[in-house]
Amino acid sequence: MNTVAPTAVDIENLALQAFDELPDVLRAEVGEIVFRVEEFPDEEIIRSMELESGFELLGLYQGIDLLNKSVSDPSPDVDMIFLYRRPLLDYWSETGETMERLVRHVLIHEIGHHFGFSDDDMEALEAGAEASGE
Repeated sequence: MNTVAPTAVDIENLALQAFDELPDVLRAEVGEIVFRVEEFPDEEIIRSMELESGFELLGLYQGIDLLNKSVSDPSPDVDMIFLYRRPLLDYWSETGETMERLVRHVLIHEIGHHFGFSDDDMEALEAGAEASGE
């Protein structure tokens, strides 16, 4: 097991790799998306999600999900998935899960929000991604 804490760049690279390994049809539907790695969610997000701590959130999808997006809507910002490094590192060190698997899990979960998937749908998507990625 790797015991050196991944940098923000390392985590972003893992997200890009995990995204590249998703089924083509899913990646095509996602469209343009940016991955950003921050140390923690900002105070506004912590308050709006009623979190006790920034450590409670591993990632966050920011943008208009496909169920609510319209071709006639102006789209000034590109959709983003935030990955929060310090909460990811805590989870990684507590569970022994590989950072690759953890980042893939968060990424699939956040993309699932983009598509409006249920938790069951996301579990099936993740199981498929794990089967093809390992």
